[in-house]
Amino acid sequence: MLYFFPKAFTEGCTLEARAFSQAMPEFRKAGAQVIGLSADDLATLKRFSKEECRDAFPVATATPAMIKDYDVALKIKPGLTTRTSYVIARDGRIVMVHDDLKWSEHVAKTLAAVRALKR
Repeated sequence: MLYFFPKAFTEGCTLEARAFSQAMPEFRKAGAQVIGLSADDLATLKRFSKEECRDAFPVATATPAMIKDYDVALKIKPGLTTRTSYVIARDGRIVMVHDDLKWSEHVAKTLAAVRALKR
């Protein structure tokens, strides 16, 4: 499960990271990994991972190529990504996309999609 977030240490991104962190036991139980991506620099993301994600899952810098390939460039604020979650099956197929700048439903929707893959 990949999720792109606009900017580390902003309110929505912090709340979303904490929600994913709290849900990690359920994602693991369903056989999934979670990776967070943003256009932030690596030093910022290392700090964000420790402080807000509680080291529960990795975060990484999304390269310009990744941002283009996943079509997550935030048009209204260049240099940021949209808040978009991708559930990817083991064979590489994208089976679910949730694109919404509101953070609150990303965890529940992606976890449901991950669980559906196990069935």
